[in-house]
Amino acid sequence: MTREGAVTITNPQALACRECGTRYAVEPRSICEACFGPVEPWYDLGAIDGALFRKHVEAGPPTLWRYAQLLPGGPDVPRVDLGAGFTPLRRADRLAERLGMRRLWVKDDSVNPSNSFKDRVVSVAATMARAFGFEALSCASTGNLANAVGAHAAVAGIPAYVFVPEDLEQAKILATEAYGAKVVAVQGNYDDVNRLCSEVAEALPWAFVNVNMRPYYAEGSKSLGFELAEQLGWRLPDHVVVPIASGALMTRVHRAFRELVAIGAVEDEPYRISGAQAEGCAPVARAWAEGTEDVRPVKPDTIARSLAIGNPADGYYAIRTAKATGGVIEACTEAEVVEGIRLLAETEGVFTETAGGVTIAVLRRLREAGVIDPDEETVVLVTGNGYKTVEALEGVVEPTYRVPPDLDAFLAALRG
Repeated sequence: MTREGAVTITNPQALACRECGTRYAVEPRSICEACFGPVEPWYDLGAIDGALFRKHVEAGPPTLWRYAQLLPGGPDVPRVDLGAGFTPLRRADRLAERLGMRRLWVKDDSVNPSNSFKDRVVSVAATMARAFGFEALSCASTGNLANAVGAHAAVAGIPAYVFVPEDLEQAKILATEAYGAKVVAVQGNYDDVNRLCSEVAEALPWAFVNVNMRPYYAEGSKSLGFELAEQLGWRLPDHVVVPIASGALMTRVHRAFRELVAIGAVEDEPYRISGAQAEGCAPVARAWAEGTEDVRPVKPDTIARSLAIGNPADGYYAIRTAKATGGVIEACTEAEVVEGIRLLAETEGVFTETAGGVTIAVLRRLREAGVIDPDEETVVLVTGNGYKTVEALEGVVEPTYRVPPDLDAFLAALRG
């Protein structure tokens, strides 16, 4: 299924099971043979000097690949790179004032090449897929990942096949097709799509970025955590609020912080990581509220389609991340999702998709409940652009005035 000896992969040094620790060679593998737990890249952190790492980063490109020492690949591995990463960390003073907070930041990943944080994970996964010699790039997607796979396959010059639920937002489907990808609309929800992709991955020599490439794909999310620390002057924030779909982003921000501490690049200060879901698809938040780590699958029914994963692969680990850091996992109503979109846009000029509306809504809930202290330095993650999900505002936002092309009529309308 792969071409042997195409390139020399030096990062990571191995794959290791997250449960039993069994190590494997760096290869297309996602499951441990010993205990059936998930595997993830293993790096020799003891061999990395934090001060030298920081110097290397600061001299690197303004992309996620400035953190190459702690990402899959190596100097002999050609990167599939559209310039994702190193996105703005915006000081959100007006939003903070509205919520009664003093130090609030918005990490704006809506400005990546295909307008979501998925460009980070696909850049890494596509790099490794090409190094392994796969014939095509593919994915199961709720939309943003489809866009990112299409874009990166185009620049890499390899075919792309993306599998999506048939009721996905049209903007995401059309953008994916514009990149030249073949779109497979599946009659079912994301979990149905994912099951089909697992079967196809066994039958065809394709790299499914979030199936057989998952250990490498998930590492791309770490770059977001690395950036937060660097952009804050090589220190960790007090609190990060993260949207939960599969749960991988939440766990990888935590992993990034722990790796920076382990190599001595940042001080080991306490921080909290909290997760956000919409009530229409909140299996992780429900498990958290019930005090269990048993995340039971649900059937998604939410306008936040990019988070609509009813059986999240990393849900259990997201709960463990919240527990380990003193964070929480909360859900908001569907109406609050739209309110969150509008609140961020009208205070900070950032138009987020529905997933960002979820994080803003949960941020407000946590602040109002006293879970977030007003003095906590908090970062909220915005992972996608609002122009992808404008349908969420239909019937909610209308023209303020409707007038004929006449000055007197306009002035009369303005006076009310």
